[in-house]
Amino acid sequence: MTGGIFGRKGQKIKGTVVLMPKNVLDFNAITSVGKGSAKDTATDFLGKGLDALGHAVDALTAFAGHSISLQLISATQTDGSGKGKVGNEAYLEKHLPTLPTLGARQEAFDINFEWDASFGIPGAFYIKNFMTDEFFLVSVKLEDIPNHGTINFVCNSWVYNFKSYKKNRIFFVNDTYLPSATPGPLVKYRQEELEVLRGDGTGKRRDFDRIYDYDIYNDLGNPDGGDPRPIIGGSSNYPYPRRVRTGREKTRKDPNSEKPGEIYVPRDENFGHLKSSDFLTYGIKSLSQNVIPLFKSIIFDLRVTSSEFDSFDEVRGLFEGGIKLPTNILSQISPLPVLKEIFRTDGENTLQFPPPHVIRVSKSGWMTDDEFAREMIAGVNPNVIRRLQEFPPKSTLDPATYGDQTSTITKQQLEINLGGVTVEEAISAHRLFILDYHDAFFPYLTKINSLPIAKAYATRTILFLKDDGSLKPLAIELSKPATVSKVVLPATEGVESTIWLLAKAHVIVNDSGYHQLISHWLNTHAVMEPFAIATNRHLSVLHPIYKLLYPHYKDTININGLARQSLINAGGIIEQTFLPGKYSIEMSSVVYKNWVFTDQALPADLVKRGLAVEDPSAPHGLRLVIEDYPYAVDGLEIWDAIKTWVHEYVSVYYPTNAAIQQDTELQAWWKEVVEKGHGDLKDKPWWPKLQTVEDLIQSCSIIIWTASALHAAVNFGQYPYGGYIVNRPTLARRFIPEEGTKEYDEMVKDPQKAYLRTITPKFETLIDISVIEILSRHASDEVYLGQRDNPNWTTDSKALEAFKKFGNKLAEIEGKITQRNNDPSLKSRHGPVQLPYTLLHRSSEEGMSFKGIPNSISI
Repeated sequence: MTGGIFGRKGQKIKGTVVLMPKNVLDFNAITSVGKGSAKDTATDFLGKGLDALGHAVDALTAFAGHSISLQLISATQTDGSGKGKVGNEAYLEKHLPTLPTLGARQEAFDINFEWDASFGIPGAFYIKNFMTDEFFLVSVKLEDIPNHGTINFVCNSWVYNFKSYKKNRIFFVNDTYLPSATPGPLVKYRQEELEVLRGDGTGKRRDFDRIYDYDIYNDLGNPDGGDPRPIIGGSSNYPYPRRVRTGREKTRKDPNSEKPGEIYVPRDENFGHLKSSDFLTYGIKSLSQNVIPLFKSIIFDLRVTSSEFDSFDEVRGLFEGGIKLPTNILSQISPLPVLKEIFRTDGENTLQFPPPHVIRVSKSGWMTDDEFAREMIAGVNPNVIRRLQEFPPKSTLDPATYGDQTSTITKQQLEINLGGVTVEEAISAHRLFILDYHDAFFPYLTKINSLPIAKAYATRTILFLKDDGSLKPLAIELSKPATVSKVVLPATEGVESTIWLLAKAHVIVNDSGYHQLISHWLNTHAVMEPFAIATNRHLSVLHPIYKLLYPHYKDTININGLARQSLINAGGIIEQTFLPGKYSIEMSSVVYKNWVFTDQALPADLVKRGLAVEDPSAPHGLRLVIEDYPYAVDGLEIWDAIKTWVHEYVSVYYPTNAAIQQDTELQAWWKEVVEKGHGDLKDKPWWPKLQTVEDLIQSCSIIIWTASALHAAVNFGQYPYGGYIVNRPTLARRFIPEEGTKEYDEMVKDPQKAYLRTITPKFETLIDISVIEILSRHASDEVYLGQRDNPNWTTDSKALEAFKKFGNKLAEIEGKITQRNNDPSLKSRHGPVQLPYTLLHRSSEEGMSFKGIPNSISI
């Protein structure tokens, strides 16, 4: 229906439409440039930018006239079919260049709608774009509606030419309705919009599509190019969360694998315009396409620098002087600001990285046992360590396949450094802990060690909680197939101290790989994508839980798509720079078999790992076994703040369990999360049934925690700790030398060189630190936990009041974190490197700050 309901001239409703014209430098345009050389990319990139500026004024005038039409839809009056009445078309009129509330690159236009009392109150509108280019619709505001006042529509959506859509684009008012409480005239519109977003599961997705559908990870390998990978997801051998479906052609050699190529991301999941988050992600794309070949060239072809580091001073030279480059080299690098941080063109012509936080105060603190242990509870991977509850540590691997993999560490070895305490006493006093990567790595070691440069162990590290509340390592066990495990004990002098340092390096290589593939990629990025897909498919924008969760999915589908193209794909950055190599994602799939949704709640995780004991009299209902555990102490406060906010918000809409059970959209959403999104684990008994208010509060709290605080804790410390590769090596190239060998003699003669020949070499180091330097940054337009990008996200005053309390609570927690970091008795807050733990400090400035909790997994 195209309007015509007003038979006589009625009043006018005044409106303001805010939009952003298509910028040639939006995400798709950026990532499609650069098919030629790096220099061509830079020229193309800048050329397009200047061209865009030149046409900006013309573009704005094109929006007025008959280029864009809107039709109001009534929320109170129906047409003959029972749907809300549709008003006459109205067109954008005058451009308003000085509106004070406009954001960067946003433009506002007047619009006037015909209206009379028989139309009722608007609750939605249709919009048509008659132009060739899409635009980004930010918001629409209607004013002076008789007996109603102002109505806001928060849109944040790309609108393509109307011929691109089978059904008119529709946007709903900012009100919140459970499905059963939706105004009658809007019910069918609400249902139709969800049907559009679900699609029919067929065909190849196009840029303008808005469809959210599921697929398995069958696009990481390149079978036709001779580089296949197992299909991940959809089988009991390789279970995995689902990703967004693209629907590309299948490969010739494997009819179940998709051809590598363009990755579909629903258009509204692409980053809006060229903002700093675009720069960050394009930086990763540019690294993959242009910078890595350049690194290869300067090391192996031009020999500007050697292929190995020979001393720790030389590694620090990356930050203190850089690598001098020939003058013509830098002209080949894309001129993005994020890369200019690394490639200095201010007359220096150097490749120079910012100094990582871990060596800003102390250059050698990283080598100490105290710092090695501290980073297990205050580093970038602080949620793997667990309390040792039996001795010797046992394995869960099948002895029929792998033999008896019980630890070979003895009590006598541990008691050397226990100061008179026995192992039994230390276990019963909750003072022994273990960082155990044995079972995750051991089944893959034969494969990993057959890769060109890998020589790795599966490791176990046992630690003791000292009287001063800090941890110290007691022993490291290094295991590999078909040999007796090697146990290494702490040492401070002679060749034994070098062997001990090498043993710690092997532990950290395990830790780095597990961190990147499991703690970071799998447990945040990958597991969240199905929730984002299901939310868009089944919860209307009018639904309260959609409004609660939507900010916590921002940019996640997009960054995951980019990861499948450049980071976790066959031959991608992760395979090149981390120990498991081509087995990386396959290994993460095996670990996913034991993923438990309910254990992602921080209190449950701490109890499961034996790091906390339930105690109703303690803060948060838990007593920490390690009182000075920075991640847990700060995290529990954030967790409680999230759960309190969710509880207060959910209670506004769901007074009873029956309200949960009768919510058709909510039940369909959860059913699909379990049965499709995480379908390989759908029969697990631990899934909440979503039949009670508490089920919903806990489940939403876990989603928000995972997307915000958990991701922040494992992501934004990557460069501050790992930018100095000797502190967090990612590859192991040598086993510990045996006495009587040439390598042993070299180790005795030059311990630093022996260490550097064991860990990540220079080329892979440059790739690794270039990537984590970008991943550890915040965009200038980051939206942090407790913030929204639009104050009009809901009209519910109770919800807004609860949200304000949430923000105030998070600000209060920031103050407490600062206080704890200033307490000298809390040794794990700083450690020997004098780096205060701030990863769960909610707010942050732009750039690399070692703090800040964004709402979502956006990098």
